[in-house]
Formats: sequence, C-alpha cells, structure tokens
Amino acid sequence: MLPEDSNILLSYVNMKLRDEYASLDDLCDSLGEDREVLAGKLAAAGWRYDGTLNQFVRGRVCP
Repeated sequence: MLPEDSNILLSYVNMKLRDEYASLDDLCDSLGEDREVLAGKLAAAGWRYDGTLNQFVRGRVCP
C-alpha cells in the first residue's frame, strides 16, 4: 500500500526507483499499482516522471 500524502509518496517512490527499480513500469508491476494513477497523483502535486533520470522531478508533464 502506497502512502496517501503526496510528499511522502514522492519520497517513497523516488527512493524505490533509485534503490530497487530500473523504471516506473517495473515499480508499478512489482507493487501492483496502476502507472497512470500513480503518475496522476504526483502530477497533481506538481511532479512528473523523467524516464532518463528514473525519478519524479518538479515540473509540468510535457505532452
């Protein structure tokens, strides 16, 4: 179960991406989470996933 608070969620997800998973898809598959839902929660708080860095960073989601 993922944290509900967006700041704690960001910290948790970025730590998992840094330490355990090569991509957001790998993390979501392993945890049984929907990638779009997870990314949407963090996007609502102003964060977007950067696949090159393999972490969520501050900024608008680019189309």
